[in-house]
Amino acid sequence: MIRRALFALMLGLALPTAAAAQRAATPPPPPPAVPEALLQAPYEPQLLRLAEIMGALHYLRTLCTAPDTGAWRREMQALLDAEAGSGERRERLTLRFNRGYAGFEQTHRSCTPAAQVATRRYLDEGQRIVADITSRFVN
Repeated sequence: MIRRALFALMLGLALPTAAAAQRAATPPPPPPAVPEALLQAPYEPQLLRLAEIMGALHYLRTLCTAPDTGAWRREMQALLDAEAGSGERRERLTLRFNRGYAGFEQTHRSCTPAAQVATRRYLDEGQRIVADITSRFVN
């Protein structure tokens, strides 16, 4: 009887240790997924607007046969390479570039004074966005 009591006592003491060993052997669960909105750069809205402006300028500068007709597509590619890599962010920026391009493609078929005014305004707005991002977020 004493043997049974000692055996039961030893078994009772050993069970929590075995359970703890089993818990230690199983890997911890992965951390919860962080929503992509929290992973975005604080200047994400400005960057999306800049991509849209670049798309509009790419169309408008080509329409008005400016000497820098391919520059805005190249600038957008540089922006994608520097900021987006691949994935959803790259897709969002590309969609905004295409939206800016398509918006003016639908309304302007020739280089009108209105297209030239829009070009000047977009150049100014783009410069302000770049200046703001670099002054606030670049060392």
